Amino acid sequence: MLNDTENTKGQPDVLPAALFGLCPNCGQQTLFANFTKFSDNCRACGLDYSEYNVGDGPAAFLTLIVGAIILGLALAVEANFHPPFLVHVLLWVPLTVAAVVVSLRVSKAILLILEHRNQAREGSISKREGE
Repeated sequence: MLNDTENTKGQPDVLPAALFGLCPNCGQQTLFANFTKFSDNCRACGLDYSEYNVGDGPAAFLTLIVGAIILGLALAVEANFHPPFLVHVLLWVPLTVAAVVVSLRVSKAILLILEHRNQAREGSISKREGE
């Protein structure tokens, strides 16, 4: 009996595939050329990643979400420990950059994998006959 989390197509599950950069088709670790850039295609199965349009949609939302979390943490640290301003700079700037970059990598991978799974394509409007 299959549960909802099992994948019947032999493809990797969405979250592990996104975290480890696995190809949504064959499961090999070929999704990214570097830390944040997708490869042009899968070196194992040849899946063309360039046909998927993930775009920059997640960037704005993730920056706002990470910013809100970091701000809350910074305010809590300030209220409890009153560190010098330099400590805040040395702590929160690298943490913010790392959190945005890592979450952007994972969210872009999730979008590409889901686009592949759902066979999503660019929409088009077709005219009906007689119009």
